[in-house]
Amino acid sequence: MEGWELATIAFVVLAFSAVSRRLESSVVSAAIFFTSAGLLAGPVFGLIDLHIGGEPVKLLAEATLTLVLFADASRISLHALRSEFAVPARLLGIGLPLTIVAGTVVGVAVLPHISLVEALVLSIMLACTDAALGQAVVTDERIPSRIRQGLNVESGLNDGICVPLFFIALAIAEAEEGSLTASSAAHLVLEEIGYGLVAGVSAGVLGALALRVATRRSLVEPHWLQLLTVATALLAAGIALGLGGSIFIAAFVGGFAFGTLRREAGGEVSYLIDEGGELLNAVTFIIFGAVILGPALDELSWEIVLYAVLSLTVVRMLPVAASFIGTGARLPTQAFVGWFGPRGLASIVFAVILIDESALPHERTLLLAVVATIGISVYLHGVSARPLTDRYVRWYRSHPRDQPPRMESVPAPALRWRKPRTPAVDPGQ
Repeated sequence: MEGWELATIAFVVLAFSAVSRRLESSVVSAAIFFTSAGLLAGPVFGLIDLHIGGEPVKLLAEATLTLVLFADASRISLHALRSEFAVPARLLGIGLPLTIVAGTVVGVAVLPHISLVEALVLSIMLACTDAALGQAVVTDERIPSRIRQGLNVESGLNDGICVPLFFIALAIAEAEEGSLTASSAAHLVLEEIGYGLVAGVSAGVLGALALRVATRRSLVEPHWLQLLTVATALLAAGIALGLGGSIFIAAFVGGFAFGTLRREAGGEVSYLIDEGGELLNAVTFIIFGAVILGPALDELSWEIVLYAVLSLTVVRMLPVAASFIGTGARLPTQAFVGWFGPRGLASIVFAVILIDESALPHERTLLLAVVATIGISVYLHGVSARPLTDRYVRWYRSHPRDQPPRMESVPAPALRWRKPRTPAVDPGQ
């Protein structure tokens, strides 16, 4: 990365940081700001000149998803999930598989020439949701907690679920196309998943034990607790790289092991990894606009755009509605949850991996479909988050206090936050 490219990215992050509080109350989400800045800095002004298959883009994407997966998994509370599992369990156990099936069927029907297994790869790439693109939805406490937390938990867990599915589907596709033998594909998948699990468990257990011993014996300075968490995530990724496993599986499993075993030792120890993930996520969307979305705009066909629209609507919303059967969820709730399944970070990373590691015959078509879907999602979900949230809240509050919608009114504990809630600070102080 050249000096002017780094300076451009730093300036964009600085500019957003300076007005972030004002933008939080507008329809301009962080993803919209950074993607738009990338479009201007890349194709328009030529200040960012990178390639999607280049090492800097791959390294950025991998580092970002590694930190986000570790942080998300470290917040999983089995106790809290057991007390309120209905909505996330249905979205992940019923909605996610149906979404993958629906996306595969639509891909074969709409996109020219792609095979069934290629459509499956594409569907898995776009099955992950990114709550950060509709941050107003998952942080607005006017929304019933059961719905808000259901969307939040779904977004935090489906990335980790889709990672092994993606590698399995990609290996099957490459075996079908002859670029890998069936035995080689199976061996590769087992290595990616198996070594990823070993790396994650090893690093997560070691990090959690180190944290518990260090805090119990007062061996650690408070600010180093934050660095210990980041080091644990990097250790998981490093062991996975050394063994030949998936760094993403290692990060997710490592985060879960770390969060489960530390048992609140050290208090809040994820602030630095959250902020680091937030920074890298911002840079990723700048690069997405400059390097991936901008150059792809001239290649988009009507079939690609149609698939993207269907992926964000029918492919997502019908499976969500099916997952709510028998719960008593009202139609506005089904529509609200169905619409707010934005595509973001994980899909971008899958696209980078697809270009870097696969040799599928219709790789470009798959890439364009992913890029179009993410691009539309960034703007539509970002712009619609606040007004549709206001509309849903008005519907919910229109019911008498003693007769609220039964399913929606069940309280749910706070299970996790993709973005930490920090107290408001008066900028004049």
